[in-house]
Amino acid sequence: MSIRSSHTAQNLGATGLRVTLGTILLAHGVMKVLVFTVPGTVAYFESMGLPAIAAYLTIFGEIAGGAALLAGFLTRLAAALTIPLLLGATWAHSGNGWVFSATGGGWEFPALLVALAVIVAIQGSGAYALSRWTPIQSRFPIIAVA
Repeated sequence: MSIRSSHTAQNLGATGLRVTLGTILLAHGVMKVLVFTVPGTVAYFESMGLPAIAAYLTIFGEIAGGAALLAGFLTRLAAALTIPLLLGATWAHSGNGWVFSATGGGWEFPALLVALAVIVAIQGSGAYALSRWTPIQSRFPIIAVA
């Protein structure tokens, strides 16, 4: 494999990872709004001893973070900011065992999402990212693109 094709493959791999993580985050945020409803999500968070604001911040973080990742906008920052949410989800499911198919969902899937967010935060956006075509790249190169 040539250096050029290797770079292209890495770029496409980073894009695929970013889009996958963004899709999952966005879907979970929208599910909290449309399926569980915002009041239902707040009640669930409160039943775990968390304040209502944690539910609102989680919904916002999943929707905004997922959308930013899908678009490739401030990719590293968006991925980094979702890590605390995903660690919280891992904690919330930690009492249910390892396998996510367990009753109440185990912690394997949220832990995987933490790992993916860390990788995206380190690796960057890959190809086809909005940040690649905006002036933000030159203003904030450490968070803008790979």
